[in-house]
Amino acid sequence: MLKIFKYTFFDLIRNRWLIIYTAFYLALTVGLLFLTTDITKVIVSISNVTLILAPLIGILYGIMYYYSSIDFLTFLLAQPLSRRTIFTGFSLGIAVSLSLSLFVGLGLPILLSGMLDASHVFIFFLVLAMSILLTIIFAFFSFVIGLRNSNRIKGFGLAIFLWLFFAVIYDGLFLLLLLFFKDYPLEKLTIGLTFANPIDLARILVLMNLDISAMMGYTGAVLEAFLGKAKGTIIIGCVLALWVAVPYLRALSLASKKDF
Repeated sequence: MLKIFKYTFFDLIRNRWLIIYTAFYLALTVGLLFLTTDITKVIVSISNVTLILAPLIGILYGIMYYYSSIDFLTFLLAQPLSRRTIFTGFSLGIAVSLSLSLFVGLGLPILLSGMLDASHVFIFFLVLAMSILLTIIFAFFSFVIGLRNSNRIKGFGLAIFLWLFFAVIYDGLFLLLLLFFKDYPLEKLTIGLTFANPIDLARILVLMNLDISAMMGYTGAVLEAFLGKAKGTIIIGCVLALWVAVPYLRALSLASKKDF
């Protein structure tokens, strides 16, 4: 597994698209640091971009690399190795390489700028952690889509739709639901539906710890009111961990049954 992980990791970090992805975050962070000396504004701006872009790159890059590595995976499956070992090493290689790209692109400029004081260390690393978690979640989703669909066009279409659903469509449907049933108590339903969207959970967790109540929206306000800041942070973190585990285990299950 370690050898497969190393091969996948070093193959990906040399890929020009990953280098461009890292350079984009470097340019974004450096540009924001030049525009303002308020580290809070920089962190908020970074979170607004990364919490939407990171899952998109995770799912597209994951499915693109999966389809391009079918022959390599078929060769590995012909060796005396378990499928769990092969796909765990393969998926970890993609997840770690994309996570490293985020850390280098976002973390290095902030840390080297000297603007990050003690009061903002936690929230910055929280934004970085949420971006990495969303990248990993959607990369695992890409494996599930790829393993279920041999047709590449269909796979890419489903990947884009899944990201679009969680990033845009879900919130629109949620808003319509709240509008149509505004005369009914929907607080518990709101919490349950919010847990069903990892992008919303990551956004709410960041804003909850930034203490920017005006930007939290209805769902964030309900979560904070019912769970509290400390308890809400722990629960959201546990739910996001489940969002990592479920697609990963589903991908392993499909890989163990798939006829390559």
